[in-house]
Amino acid sequence: MEPTQPETVVLDNERMSRALIRVAHEIVEQQPDSELALVGIHTRGAILAARLQPMVAEISGSQVHLGDVDISLYRDDLGSRGASPVVHSTHLDFDVEGKTVVVVDDVLFTGRTVRAAIDAIFDFGRPRSIRLAVLCDRGHRELPIRPDHVGKNIPTAPGDRVNVQLVETDGVDAVTVRRGDGEAHDR
Repeated sequence: MEPTQPETVVLDNERMSRALIRVAHEIVEQQPDSELALVGIHTRGAILAARLQPMVAEISGSQVHLGDVDISLYRDDLGSRGASPVVHSTHLDFDVEGKTVVVVDDVLFTGRTVRAAIDAIFDFGRPRSIRLAVLCDRGHRELPIRPDHVGKNIPTAPGDRVNVQLVETDGVDAVTVRRGDGEAHDR
C-alpha cells in the first residue's frame, strides 16, 4: 500500500476570513453603482455567498440579494457520471433581470461548474452582468472562464486535490491541498 501524501494547509480560519473580507471589498469597488446579487453554487459556494452577503451589504450601504443555484442538471457530463445526481433546490427569490449577479464558488478549476451555473441563472432571466468570485483559483481551465474576484490563487497540478472545509458543513474553516492524489476532480 502506497503512503498517502500529506495535506498542505493553504488557508486556515484567519487567512480565509481575511480573503473573504478582501473579496467583499473588491466586489463593491468594481460594481459601486450596480444592484448586486450574490448567487452561490451548491454546496460550499452557497455557504460562502451567505457569508459574503452581509459584508458586501455593509461596505456598499445597500441591499444585496442572496440566492443559490444547484447545477446538477446543467452539467455537461451528466450522462457520463454514472449515478444519479443529488439535486438540491435553487433559490433565486429575486428578479435577476438587470442586476449584477456575482456567482460565488469555493474552487475554480476547469470552469465547467461555473458555465453550468451561468446556464441555470439565465433560466431565471437576463442579468445586467455576471461576475465570478471564488475562494480559490487552482488554474487548469478547460473553458474561457476567469474569476473577477479571488481569495487565493493556488498553484496545482491537474491530479492534486483541493479540499475546502467550512464550519457550517465540516466544523472547521480550512483549505488544504493533497499533491498527486489521483485523477483530476472537475470543479
